[in-house]
Amino acid sequence: MMDIDDRVNLVPGNARSPSGFTDEPGLLGRVIGVTGAQAAVQLATNRSSPGAPDNAVTVGSLLGIATEKSLAIGALCEISLDGGGRAIGRVDLLGEIIGAAAGEARFQPGMRTYPRLGDAVLTVDQTGLQIVFDTGNPDAIAVGRLQQNDTIAAHINAAELVQKHFAVVGSTGAGKSSAVALILRKIMGAFTDLRILLIDAHNEYGHCFGDRAQVLGPGNLKLPFWLFNFDEIVQIVFGSRTHTNREVSLLAELIPLAKTEYARSHTAARASYRPTQAEGGRFTVDTPVPYRLEDVIAAAESRMGKLENGDLAVQYQRLLMRINLARTNPRYAFIFDDAGTAGDVMVEFLCQLLRLNDQKRPMAVVQLAGFPAETMEVIVSVLFRLAFEFGVWSDALSPLLIVCEEAHNYANADRTAGFAPARDGLSRIAKEGRKHGVFLGLITQRPHQLDATLISQCSTVFAMRLGHKDDQAIVGSAVSEAASRLLSFLPSLGTREALAIGAAVPTVMRLRFEELPPDSIPKSQVVWGGALDVDRIGKELIAAVVARWRGIAASTKPAAESKASPPPGAGDFSKWSA
Repeated sequence: MMDIDDRVNLVPGNARSPSGFTDEPGLLGRVIGVTGAQAAVQLATNRSSPGAPDNAVTVGSLLGIATEKSLAIGALCEISLDGGGRAIGRVDLLGEIIGAAAGEARFQPGMRTYPRLGDAVLTVDQTGLQIVFDTGNPDAIAVGRLQQNDTIAAHINAAELVQKHFAVVGSTGAGKSSAVALILRKIMGAFTDLRILLIDAHNEYGHCFGDRAQVLGPGNLKLPFWLFNFDEIVQIVFGSRTHTNREVSLLAELIPLAKTEYARSHTAARASYRPTQAEGGRFTVDTPVPYRLEDVIAAAESRMGKLENGDLAVQYQRLLMRINLARTNPRYAFIFDDAGTAGDVMVEFLCQLLRLNDQKRPMAVVQLAGFPAETMEVIVSVLFRLAFEFGVWSDALSPLLIVCEEAHNYANADRTAGFAPARDGLSRIAKEGRKHGVFLGLITQRPHQLDATLISQCSTVFAMRLGHKDDQAIVGSAVSEAASRLLSFLPSLGTREALAIGAAVPTVMRLRFEELPPDSIPKSQVVWGGALDVDRIGKELIAAVVARWRGIAASTKPAAESKASPPPGAGDFSKWSA
């Protein structure tokens, strides 16, 4: 078989005739038509011909076209027979191998020298594939093998991947979660100064990273209510209730007063803050400083005592009732624990969440499945906002990659769905995060339900098996025209296979991800945590279940201190708890 240099240096004038094109070794066919993005080629159909290559080509294969100055590289996206029984293929032009004659062969995306009619169509051998898919970057990470030749590693430019945002999309069962775990393991190996915050919607990833990750959940993650901005605390206190506008307005007036009172009454606060102004004039409702709910209640009661308007007093009473219902709800203990003291733990919280002082564990996995369902979007909103604002106010002190599983839940294509602050937080990271050292990885099985503007902000997309036409269309709208035609392969991709498209790869790459060790494969702890010994289930164990159900055991205290811990000998119940 001819080598790359020989192919590039073919003299086009020696091979112009559309007939007799199998006379040269390695020759597959001839160019019979050219457009700005495609070439039509006539292919040999008799593999037993003397010049036909041993390896058959089919849709998805990379082909070379010998032009005067380069070897044009394209992906065969369609094959058919014309009326005369000739095999006609359409090749999407992706780029060129240049510099081969000078011994400096390299791949260049895009076309400078277009094929001409009659140019030879050739196979791309192992040397050619290595030239095409060589990232030429020290930050390259190997995540799998090329589908076209499994002896060649599939390299990804890790810096381009992280710094320009990425997305992993694929249907259930395509291997998406395993691909995410693999990519994150490789990224952690490439960058020692990068911190990762993984939003784990189904508690799948807690065991995937060993001692490199801190797993956070209801048992060890405190989210003090005073860290919430106004929209977030309103969602917790009022939920989706309507006709509460007046009560919400009253709360907006009371919170700054409570913040001012806290600052006045704490010596440490007085040393840290500038002198306070009257009536909370210095603090806004969104300023992230501590306050006590007791001070909110006291301010409301003080105002009620001065009122002559009975209707307004009723509004204050309803507000106080809603505050008390929220703060005494045991399911919200992770928010309102220690609400009476409201100590300033913001530094400790940020260190825990963003792994700022733990070199050994640069990743935080926030498991959401154990939190009350109605709070999940608020929790995610708080995490997005704090992570982004820390990047802003610290001048990108610590680069952070936020990886969001089930991203369509927090930024739905339907702008009326979901919690608006969570959408806004995710969108802000996508649009502005790069300049503040906050990067984004979006994971979804339903791309058509994800806000299209977010996908468009991801410069690299790993597209795994997708059967839904709307999903394919959304991915197609975010990639180049040539790459979008290759998305026709998406419904037939195998498990762990993906099309890698964008800034982190030299050109569209079909790859198969490495297989993870069995103990690192994502697996929902809620579903697959382990089986109970049904013969040993008794009333005490059922009582523990009911206690957890009612929220009695839902606290931020360690499991060992929980009043509703499973009785001895009841089975490995902890594996089933979120």
